[in-house]
Amino acid sequence: MDAATITTPTVLILLGPPGAGKGTQARMLEEKFGLVQLSTGDLLRAAVAAGTEAGKAAKAVMEAGDLVSDDIVIAILRDRMAEPDCAKGVILDGFPRTTVQAEALDELLAGNNQKISAAISLEVEDAEMVIRISGRYTCAMCGEGYHDRFKTPAVEGKCDNCGSTEFKRRADDNAETVASRLTAYHAQTAPLITYYDGHGVLKRTNAMGKIEDIARDLEEIAGDAMS
Repeated sequence: MDAATITTPTVLILLGPPGAGKGTQARMLEEKFGLVQLSTGDLLRAAVAAGTEAGKAAKAVMEAGDLVSDDIVIAILRDRMAEPDCAKGVILDGFPRTTVQAEALDELLAGNNQKISAAISLEVEDAEMVIRISGRYTCAMCGEGYHDRFKTPAVEGKCDNCGSTEFKRRADDNAETVASRLTAYHAQTAPLITYYDGHGVLKRTNAMGKIEDIARDLEEIAGDAMS
């Protein structure tokens, strides 16, 4: 499907545990269909920087060391989705995380005469997630992502994107922390699979293969959802 043929705003949700590749696949779908990838962290930072009303509220909460409430996140999401570049639709990466947030999102979309086009579950094995996450690293200069097994630089020790020879790893990308994050995912976020299945918009894809193979599957699912 060509992005120009889309007349109704599309809302795609990517579900999956940490390290499942949601961010990577969201960016590829963004480029393919002319949609806008929205991640909660980026939205919060942008709203705070812009000084919007919701951003000011979020800043106050974060400075107090508390978690930003669902109401504030929804308000920030509402503001962002109203911007012109989101006219064709969005890909939500990392939101919703709970069924309560999913219900709030449904209410937001209903108010705009929109609905979820598809909630795509990137399905992986927990043991594989430990390998994936513990092997991740990024270019210290441009942020390009790499992996010990799945994506190494074309020239060893040199970033494909900017040529830097400096790389870094997240301190929490270790087996113990990954296990804890997976436990939290299964407890809080996995029920979204049941939620969206019940709403008839759940799609599943095997996210254990090569990035390009997963991308083809997601493009087919997204294209069908948008037609």
